[in-house]
Amino acid sequence: MALLIAGLILFLGVHTLPMFSAVRGSLTEKLGENGYKGLFTLVSVVGLGLIIYGYGAARAEGPLLVYDPPFWLRHVTMLLMVPVFIFLVAAYVPCKIRRALKHPMLVAIKLWAFSHLLANGDLASVLLFGGFFVWAIADRISVKRRGLGVPQAAGAVAVPGKYSDIGVILAGLVLYGLFVWKLHVLLIGVPVG
Repeated sequence: MALLIAGLILFLGVHTLPMFSAVRGSLTEKLGENGYKGLFTLVSVVGLGLIIYGYGAARAEGPLLVYDPPFWLRHVTMLLMVPVFIFLVAAYVPCKIRRALKHPMLVAIKLWAFSHLLANGDLASVLLFGGFFVWAIADRISVKRRGLGVPQAAGAVAVPGKYSDIGVILAGLVLYGLFVWKLHVLLIGVPVG
């Protein structure tokens, strides 16, 4: 459990830095823009690795139950995960979905975390999904307070294509299908359902 907690502190901690403009500015001034990005990436990768390994190790030790969700909530989780994949794709493609949600990646993370909290009541899952859920809410509030609009790739004004929303929805559905079919068990080690 200690590795999972350490990973969450590293990963979510470094992703909290942009919420504090002065701290980020100070680090960027000391390290340079590329140095800051390099350190951010390194800490993120180490944190993510610890999260993945620590979560697997915590589950292998045997689940310490915080609550016991009813089995049918797994079906709700699967249903809620459909828009998660669509919103993830929308975060990277200029489309009306992206414009409407403003920050589709944060919406996807909140929905992903919430839906997994519905189906998983063990302590490791509560720490993992609860941590991401709280972070995503805090980050969305921070983004709004800092007055940041819809993020644009490389500073360009992105104009949605005529069929971009259809493409985003189809790509999201394909990703969802792949995760249900094989990717969840291959990447996460846990079968869906």
